[in-house]
Amino acid sequence: MANLLQKKQDGQKQDGIKFIQEVMKEQSGLEYVGFKLIEMDDGAVYEEQTGKTEVCIVAVTGKITVTEGENTYQNIGTRDSVFEKKPTDSVYVSNDRSFRIEAAKQATVAFCYSPSENQLPTTLIAADSIAVLQRGTGANQRLVHDILPETNPAANSLLVVEVYTESGNWSSYPPHKHDRDNLPDESFLEETYYHEMDPPQGFVFQRVYTDERDLDETMAVENQDVVVVPKGYHPVGVPAGYTSYYLNVMAGPKRIWKFYNDPAHEWMLK
Repeated sequence: MANLLQKKQDGQKQDGIKFIQEVMKEQSGLEYVGFKLIEMDDGAVYEEQTGKTEVCIVAVTGKITVTEGENTYQNIGTRDSVFEKKPTDSVYVSNDRSFRIEAAKQATVAFCYSPSENQLPTTLIAADSIAVLQRGTGANQRLVHDILPETNPAANSLLVVEVYTESGNWSSYPPHKHDRDNLPDESFLEETYYHEMDPPQGFVFQRVYTDERDLDETMAVENQDVVVVPKGYHPVGVPAGYTSYYLNVMAGPKRIWKFYNDPAHEWMLK
């Protein structure tokens, strides 16, 4: 199995673009989920052909202009830091298309991928259309930006969400999983977590484990690292003094998010 903890890359910028993460099948071993993150200087241009994948382009910070065919979305993006805690803009682009991104100001851009054969329209997912939700109670509270939920028919497979967890709190908790195609009780979805911390020298802990413990890893995750979740439960704990942000990408054979809580810890919900 590929390394679950994908560390931030330290490469040099080329033509104003620096790759921070590139977690595709070759790096992760995942079949349904891919993830990239780049930093772009003001005026830098990035182009890509989607091939047999669909992609959700997230303007994580800064402002970008995205062009696909006759579709152009100018100066999208709403924040200079994810910790402004407001939704941002995204663009969905289907398979067998090409797109161009130009940074209108220094920007960080995430690319969330899943295999796709069924072409759908290119779609702007505007910040003001994104549901903002509070989940959990006590030390299990988190703030959620539902960028591309299953209720949005814009994608074939992708589910994309941002989550904020405050100092001393837990999220993806009680531990839950979604690694069996056993609907209506559970769906099979692979997942990646892209993490940031405030202040950035912070860290969080994430455990990925199965009932059988054939997979059981606990990781100290630092700013701009990615955790790969091929299966199993995957809770996140945030140390005192730091705030956690993560961007989740999920995909599988069915675009349904139905999770199963670890029975050993489900008592706390009662």
